[in-house]
Order: sequence, then structure tokens, then C-alpha cells
Amino acid sequence: MSNYDPLRDYLLAQTAPELVLSLEQIEDILGFALSRASQRASWWDSTYAPEERMPQREACLDAGYIATRLADGKGVRFRRIDKPHRPRWR
Repeated sequence: MSNYDPLRDYLLAQTAPELVLSLEQIEDILGFALSRASQRASWWDSTYAPEERMPQREACLDAGYIATRLADGKGVRFRRIDKPHRPRWR
């Protein structure tokens, strides 16, 4: 069980191929404040250092989405990926 399971569950319930959530919306979904590190693009990007298992990345991938921090640092774009073909770095 991960602290990021609520984010995974939220994303699993989505049908849109792409969605954007503000960091505040993500905190509401999770029920806790994100760390300052969440403002860095590399914290969300599942292609950055894929050997590092990070729970927020795993939650997104498990839901079938790749996350990318927005350029302004205030939100995250989630893009759906094909689950059978998505990369697994476990």
C-alpha cells in the first residue's frame, strides 16, 4: 500500500486520454501536502531515472498514465498510455 494509492485510484476512474491537475487538486486527492520536491519536473517524469522507484510515478504508471509537470510548476499533465505496452521498471 502506498500513500499515492488515492491518486492511482482517481486516475483509474478517468476516461480522458489526457488531463491536467493542479498541485492543490492532487493534494486534495491524496489528503496530504506534497513535498517541495513535487515542484521539480524530474519528480513526476517516469522516464527520468526509471530505475528509481518512486511511489508517485508508480501510482501514475499503475493507472495507465504518464505524468509530466507543467512548465509553470503549478500542475501536472497526465497522458494515458497503452497498458499492455507501457514500460515496466520494476
